[in-house]
Amino acid sequence: MAELIKKVRDFLTKDIWHLDTSTLNRTRSSLVYLVKLIYATIKGYTENELALRAMGLVYTTLLSIVPLLAFSVSILKAFGVVENQLQPFLANFLEPLGDKGSEITSQIIGFIDNINFGVLGVVGLLLLIYTSVSLIMKIEDSMNHIWNVRRGRSIVRRFSDYITILLLGPVLMFAAIGLTASFESNAVVQKVLEIEPLGTLVLFAGKFIPYLFVFMVFTFIYIIIPNTKVNFKSALIGGAVAGIAWQTTGWVFAFSVAKSTKYAAIYSSLAVLILFMLWLYVNWLILLAGAQITYCHQNLKTLDLGRTIFQLSSKVKEKLAFMVMYLIGYNFYHDKEKWTHDSLIKYLELPRESIEDTIKELEDKNLLIEIGEDQPYYLPAKDIESIKLSEILDSARVNRETEVLESNHLSKPEVDRITDKIEDAIHTSLGDLTLRDIVVKKADESS
Repeated sequence: MAELIKKVRDFLTKDIWHLDTSTLNRTRSSLVYLVKLIYATIKGYTENELALRAMGLVYTTLLSIVPLLAFSVSILKAFGVVENQLQPFLANFLEPLGDKGSEITSQIIGFIDNINFGVLGVVGLLLLIYTSVSLIMKIEDSMNHIWNVRRGRSIVRRFSDYITILLLGPVLMFAAIGLTASFESNAVVQKVLEIEPLGTLVLFAGKFIPYLFVFMVFTFIYIIIPNTKVNFKSALIGGAVAGIAWQTTGWVFAFSVAKSTKYAAIYSSLAVLILFMLWLYVNWLILLAGAQITYCHQNLKTLDLGRTIFQLSSKVKEKLAFMVMYLIGYNFYHDKEKWTHDSLIKYLELPRESIEDTIKELEDKNLLIEIGEDQPYYLPAKDIESIKLSEILDSARVNRETEVLESNHLSKPEVDRITDKIEDAIHTSLGDLTLRDIVVKKADESS
């Protein structure tokens, strides 16, 4: 049994990732891809501690749901949307909770009605807005963690993007709900329903519209929230899986958890709150899992699964540093399209983490600099004539050395002489060559 488990583990962590799918037929190739995607998603789910992050989002939701909905209602009033449309929306979201869902909906609506914007004052209003956007901030942090994005939006971008989401989100959401309702009650549609088999098809389409709306909501979140470029296809796949999981979980929740009498027996009056928190937790878990699927689908080819698949040797790391500087220097010198974080990863087809580490080391050595906010790109930090190739090499070799290397345990005359000779040979061979020498040389050869 232990031997079988070891074979399965080796297959999932090593063998399948080195399998040449070009020799397989389309069905087997798709199956291999699906197994890879599932395994990568499960591994990412565990390593990113999505269950723990979902719990954090539940806590933030409890704090921000009333201010967020109150803020949304005030916006919807400005667009002529009737306030009482919020209650059916909440009731639909909490429908899996059964009778307790209606109770929670009434309580939330009551809290919102009790908020008086006129007596809040400037400080109170600012706190209300901050509490509202804190949930979006928490979601962005979780998404960025899944996508290994180390730099979040700036304060200015966060403010502008979040306000845009708060302004447009409720309007688009209720507009979609209104369109669905209009579709079902339209006189022309009712006439079409009487014509068979067209009526059956239209009826089926009407039933499918809410599901499509859920899919698109998840897809929209996966594209907009992470502070990186997300492919629409990957976001759509993640959104579809998350949407199906959300609908399915709602049915399961409605027929099992919400109808169980054990919660009322154990938690008494707190049963409503417990069920509400549990339903929120399930929703956030589905949202984050869909984001993990989106990330794995987009980056499956270059995923570094715990550094068990891709392990860059020192030689490859040095070559990677030269390659990154060459690409950026060449395009800068010849005024071509600037290299971005995502374009480098796509071109080099190496693990995201390895390329990010290399870029960080080059930035630490003041060889690279990131420019821009919306679509940041990289440029040489100084004139390419003054960037020595030996500096690029040192960024990959000795950039993170610490004083521990100077201890007596790592210093012996016989060993030191060997390492000193290696260092001298490397720096002598590179001499005073600069980045400009290889960039211009390439241009001269092509001409």
